[in-house]
This record gives sequence, C-alpha cells and structure tokens, in this order.
Amino acid sequence: MKPATTEFTPINFQNNNLPDSTLLKLYRGMLKPRLIEEKMLILIRQGKVSKWFSGIGQEAISIGVTMAMQEDEYILPMHRNLGVFTAREIPLFRLFSQWQGKANGFTKGRDRSFHFGTQEYKIVGMISHLGPQLGVADGIALAHKLKNENKLTAVFTGEGGTSEGDFHEALNIASVWDLPVLFCVENNGYGLSTPSSEQYRCKDIIDRGIGYGMEAHQIDGNNILEVFTKVSEIAESVRKNPRPVLLEFITFRMRGHEEASGTKYVPDELMNEWAAKDPISNFKEFLVENNILTQEINNGYIKEIKAEIDENLKLAFDEEIIVSSESEELSDVYQDFEYQHFEENKEVENIRFIDAIAEGLKQSMQQHKDLVLMGQDIANYGGVFKITENSLNDFGKDRVRNTPICESGIVAAAMGLSIKGIKSMVEMQFADFVSSGFNPIVNYLAKVHYRWNQQADVVIRMPCGAGVGAGPFHSQTNEAWFTKTPGLKVVYPAFPKDAKGLLNTAFNDPNPVLFFEHKALYRSIRQEVPTNYYTIPFGKAAFLQEGNEVSIVTYGAAVHWAMEALLEFPDLSVDLIDLRTLQPMDIETVFNSVKKTGRVLIINEDSIFGSIASDIAAQIAEECFEYLDAPIMRLGSMETPIPFTQNLENQYLPKNRINEKLKELIAY
Repeated sequence: MKPATTEFTPINFQNNNLPDSTLLKLYRGMLKPRLIEEKMLILIRQGKVSKWFSGIGQEAISIGVTMAMQEDEYILPMHRNLGVFTAREIPLFRLFSQWQGKANGFTKGRDRSFHFGTQEYKIVGMISHLGPQLGVADGIALAHKLKNENKLTAVFTGEGGTSEGDFHEALNIASVWDLPVLFCVENNGYGLSTPSSEQYRCKDIIDRGIGYGMEAHQIDGNNILEVFTKVSEIAESVRKNPRPVLLEFITFRMRGHEEASGTKYVPDELMNEWAAKDPISNFKEFLVENNILTQEINNGYIKEIKAEIDENLKLAFDEEIIVSSESEELSDVYQDFEYQHFEENKEVENIRFIDAIAEGLKQSMQQHKDLVLMGQDIANYGGVFKITENSLNDFGKDRVRNTPICESGIVAAAMGLSIKGIKSMVEMQFADFVSSGFNPIVNYLAKVHYRWNQQADVVIRMPCGAGVGAGPFHSQTNEAWFTKTPGLKVVYPAFPKDAKGLLNTAFNDPNPVLFFEHKALYRSIRQEVPTNYYTIPFGKAAFLQEGNEVSIVTYGAAVHWAMEALLEFPDLSVDLIDLRTLQPMDIETVFNSVKKTGRVLIINEDSIFGSIASDIAAQIAEECFEYLDAPIMRLGSMETPIPFTQNLENQYLPKNRINEKLKELIAY
C-alpha cells in the first residue's frame, strides 16, 4: 500500500495499519450523512423540511468519534452531528419522521431536529441552551463509576458553547470527580456569525484544559483517520483509567448556522481554503490512490445510500400527521407514578422539623440503595443546616457527595444520573441560589419526559423563607418560579410529620420534585412523628381546623402565622387548609371549602403579584363566584426585596397583618 501524497490532498492521512475494511467503513460512514444532507437541502427549498442545521464538512468528527465508542456508551451530540445518529444505525425513516414532526420520530411532534434522545441507541440529544448537556454527560459518567462499569461518555459542543458557564462547570466537576468523559469541542470557526476571535482570547481551546488539570488534545477534525485512531486510543485509556479528556477538533462550518442564515459574513478565501480540506473528497482520493476504493465500490455505496434515503423518505412522507388528544398531551408531561402508601406505625418521637427532614433522608437512602445526595458542604460538614450530618459515615462518599459551587452543572449531572436509572437529590444551600441552576431545572428536568419520554428522577431540596434575619439573598420563598413550569412538582410542608412523609414520597416519585423547607421552621416547630418509613401522597391538602364561616388557605410558615392569629378569634368558625403540595395542588378541597363558607383569605409569604395566592384566587373566581359572600382576599409580603434588620423584616412579612385582613373579610 503506497502512502498518499500531498499532491492530491492538503490532509496528511496516516493509516496506522487499519485494515481496508475499516477504512472503507469510515468512508461509507461519512458518505451517508453527506448524501442525507444534500437531500435535505433540496427538501428545505421545496418546503418539505422546516429547518436544517448543516454539518457538511464536519462529518469526520461525528463518524470518527462514534465508531471509536462502544455501542452501549452514551453520546450527547449537537445539531451538526448527523453522523452520530447514522453511525448508530438509527432507521432513517425514524429520523425523517422526527424532522417532519411525525409519529415515528422520537418526540411525538413535540420537538424538532436533533432535540431528542433515545435510550435504545444510547444517544442523548441537545437542548437549544447548549451548555446543560455537558453536565448531563458528567452525570452519566458518574453513574458508570458508581456501577463499576468500564465505560465512558462523549459529549459535543462548539467553540461558541465553550463561552457558557455550563462548559466550565461541567469540566470542573468532571476533573474533581475523575469522570470518564470525552468533551468534544468542534471548533468550526463561527458561533452563528461571531468568529472565534470574538469568543475567546486563549490561543487554543485545549489551553483551557490546563486550568482544570485536564488532559487535552487538538485533532484535525477533517482527517477521519486522525480522529478515529486518536479517539480510539484515548477512549481505551479512559476506560481503564477513568478521567475526563478535552478534545478540540479543528474544522469549519461550510454552510450557515442554519440554512436561512447564509454565510455572507465569511470571507471567500476562507471558504475556498476549507473547501479544499473537505473530509470526504480528500479521504476518497487517499483511498483511491492506495487502491482501496474503486469507482465501482464508490458508485455502489452512493446507489445503496440514495436508495435507502428515498425508500425511508417515502415511509416518512406517507406517514399520517400526528393527532393527539388534550388528555394525552397532559398525561405525558409527567412520568406515570403509582403512589405506594407506607403506613405510619404507632411508635412516635417528638422531634423538630429539621430532624424529620434528616430522618426522611436517611430512611429514603436505606429504601433506595443507589440514591445519591449531592450539594455544597453536605458530606463531612453535614450541610450548612447540619441535615446531612453523619450521612457520610452511614452511606459513604460515593453516595454523599460534596460538590463544587456550581448549581447548574450539578442539576444537569443529576439529570445524567437519572438517564442511567439512578435517583439523586441536590441540596440548594439556600433556595435563593437556585437561580444559578434555573436553566437545567425549567428547561431540561421539567421538559424531558414530555419531549422524549425520559424521566428526571431528581429531588431538589430548597431551604427557603424569611423570619431569620438573613437578608435579600438568603430569605426568598420562590416556589412560584416553579409552579408555573409544567413538568415540575412542588412540595412545601409546614409540619415535621408531613415533611418526613412527603420527602419519602418525593424520592419514590420518578418526576423532578422541588421540596421547599422553611428555615424558620427547622428548629422552632416540633411534633410527634412516626419513627418508621412512611409516605404521604402528593396533592392532598390537610384540614387543620374545620368550620363554616371563613376559609383560610395557606402553606409553609404562613400556616403557623394563621394558627397564631386565629387565637384572637375564638368564636370564628374557620376552615384552615394547609395545602402541603403546590404542584399537584388539591384545588378541589379549596373549592369545596369556599362553597361552604362563602368567604376566603389566601395567605402566602411571597409577595402577591404573580404568587400562588393570586393563582388560587383566580381559580376560585372562575369556579366559585356564585357562592361568594365577599371579595376573595389575598395577603402576602411587601413588593420589595427581603430586608435584613428585624424591624424591616417584620414590616415586610404579612404575619402581623393577618388579623386586620380577617376583620376586613368578616365585616364585608
């Protein structure tokens, strides 16, 4: 076999003793997505495909990486990685159906292009926010380590994506935890229209590996042999010695960010230079020069692939447009959950709210043998509130994990654990800090089951609330941020017994649950709590008092404020309802109470505009209007950030205004 000469190609191919069959497989592997893309460009002009993100010129990366991976190792690709999907041999009609929003796609018409995953082919597609999938790869890789599997995970991003905070969080987590992840950066020159010179100032992206103590390699992304051999070598090493590796693939995007964008912002000479480095035509020349590929073989490949494309396109075009009922759409927002009731025993102990949370955590860890706890300072230190104190001794460092200060990356890692079938808990040190992890919660965890039937088996604990003099950044009660987002469940107990039972249920539920724990209740509220493992169902409010004159609807610390206020109204007959869970909410109990009493006061600690109280009031107005004897009244905190000093905080909170509001309601 004679070596290739630079007379025919600007790419230096070195065979490294690969058999001819492998070389031909690599070539055919690149040819298939190229021919599909050429067909898609025709279809988009015909209006038969709505949008297309072209990977023409970048095929060597997708094919080389995927063929270097084992079939049961997860790959997390991007828009321009069609070769990942074809190399994993996904039937083309399913891809074509996906792109047309047909039923044989992977998202039932609910998402487009490559925004999907498939457990069958071990592919986890992207979301448009780019960064979170890097943390998801961390979670999958962590699961491999926890299960003692000698496997790795590959995740793709572009050079533009490396500007996102999630990129840096994910690399740092992977480095600190020695996770077997290949971070594959396709440096194709432009993030949409913004050139690399305006994205970063380091010479190369691999230079960033130094800051994370991470091995890094730069690879010619248009050289299929260099990609395949180098990644194969690194992958085998990582399987034996788990660690993250940063790979920078130098390539170029030959078409627009998506077809409508065009490439007018790219200098002609740059386009011409990279056109001469086309990975397929150059590799074809190499194979022909070395008597490996003949015209007959090449024509055969083209004929076979085009026939496969046409046949599968017909299947997709002939498929009926998706018709879905309202009930089906609603039912797919959440993973089915059959609540299993564990009865309380008669043995009880008088414990604080905080102790009930700790007990629930410990008993759930015993109940679910692979449940992983993650959070800042939760291991040796026991968390800032000492809820996980002794958990490290009880369950070990694999299951009780201190995390770097990076909420977004850790929430995304929890999603990755769920993809591998492992439950997890993320403790926000304070509920306020969830804003740093907001994106993966509302855009990944919340939507993933609706999008492609993947559960997000994650509990996020949220120490929240004012009344402890902690000021604007440690006192928010921000549950309304999440009740607005379909796909999330929101729990907010007011008593130790409820807290323990509901927390156990949260860990049994395969859906993402935000579990709010009011800090002011941690050490101030005690109750007789069953000592055993028991559960309380979501979506069932509790009557703390029953009456027929006024309904008071509330939750969290405001329950205790209402109970205290009612001591001054000994003759008032009140339905006092503790909602306990906000999503799902037991709104029927609220309606029935209001229909009975005709008067209702809704109290929440949050400020009123956009709050839970406002939403409940609107629903009561729609469903119970003819039963009302007075206006629906709401009470919440002032429309300001939460102040620090006690006198200002007392003025801010609605606690001292409940009596006045009740008198106003009764007198109407």
